[in-house]
Amino acid sequence: MTPDLELTSVPAWAVEPTCPTADLTGRRWTVLAVGTDAAAIAARWVDEIRAAHPDARPRVHQVADAEAACAALEADLHDAQVGWRLLLAGPAHACLRVRARAFELGAADDEITVASTEVTTREIYCAHCRITTTAATGLSEEITCTGCARRLFVYYHVSRRIGAHLGFATTADATP
Repeated sequence: MTPDLELTSVPAWAVEPTCPTADLTGRRWTVLAVGTDAAAIAARWVDEIRAAHPDARPRVHQVADAEAACAALEADLHDAQVGWRLLLAGPAHACLRVRARAFELGAADDEITVASTEVTTREIYCAHCRITTTAATGLSEEITCTGCARRLFVYYHVSRRIGAHLGFATTADATP
């Protein structure tokens, strides 16, 4: 039985690719495009911001991966002011990680807009060895943990703190 995703911690954009409009309620924006597929979304967001706020100068970062996106995010948040917004586009697994870093740095949900370009790759956190495995898998499927080699069930839970799906063993550990 599959739970209603609205009742889980899995964002809708982590299950189906999405492309929302830019959040125009802010006064300053960081636009992060992770991967080449996100460039067109970022460009559209910048156009939307400039159409609504002709004097706006959004900071735009086109980066290759979540690590580079987190570095750009940290630099922009260093001097962020009231009214700052994060517009984040890219593969869902990268967006989850960048969003987790934004939360860690003090950003709030209502300051972040996410557009996902790909949702089949997931980062799964092993509840047993605490290693995160990246794999192309669906929710409620099984993967093998790269840390402890257990078969993990990919659960309908995303940790806001680490930006990964929860994985747990599908069978009990054998006693030594």
